[in-house]
Amino acid sequence: MQIPYTVEARPDTGLYNAKLGIWLFLASEVMLFGALFSSYILLRTGDPGFMTIPHDVAEALGLHGEAHRWSDELSVPLAFVNTLVLIFSSITIVMSWASLRLKEFGKFRLWLGLTILCALGFMGIKAIEYSTKFAHHLYPETSNFLGIYFTLTGLHGLHVVGGLIVLVYLWGPGSKMWKTAPQRFINRVETVGLYWHFVDLVWIFLFPTIYLL
Repeated sequence: MQIPYTVEARPDTGLYNAKLGIWLFLASEVMLFGALFSSYILLRTGDPGFMTIPHDVAEALGLHGEAHRWSDELSVPLAFVNTLVLIFSSITIVMSWASLRLKEFGKFRLWLGLTILCALGFMGIKAIEYSTKFAHHLYPETSNFLGIYFTLTGLHGLHVVGGLIVLVYLWGPGSKMWKTAPQRFINRVETVGLYWHFVDLVWIFLFPTIYLL
């Protein structure tokens, strides 16, 4: 027995089931990240020394002179490159979906492959950034700022990894559905694309909030 509205839109919402489901899921994700961003704002505004590196930690990091901020220890260039990578990946995943709509399966795999490479590149750059922090003995428990930094960026990284797993599946074994149920496959790529855009949007808010302000 086939579940209705896997291809056709529901008459009550105008959406097929998968798109309705992903929008409901993303609504819960907005609440999750919204709570974390709100916690960061409350901690930062409520504690005057939230952004200041303690003198003993600054000495251990080789920082001397006037007070230093925790955000100075973050790599803005690496984060900026990752921002560009994710923005480009949003373009490539749209192109992969558009290629399927045009029945160009070869171009779909090309564009989705580029999206996968972007996701791998993002995580590679994030691994470099994390390894640098750990090499200087900077961990989540070092300060409230680093606790928020690792929580937000780590949770976002887990979302990237989750999306990457699905993208690899759709590029590989999952693409067999194109021959048996092409419209359902197009819908799957579209819903994954919506999730991926959300992941990109979270980073666009996270980058200036944590790294620049």
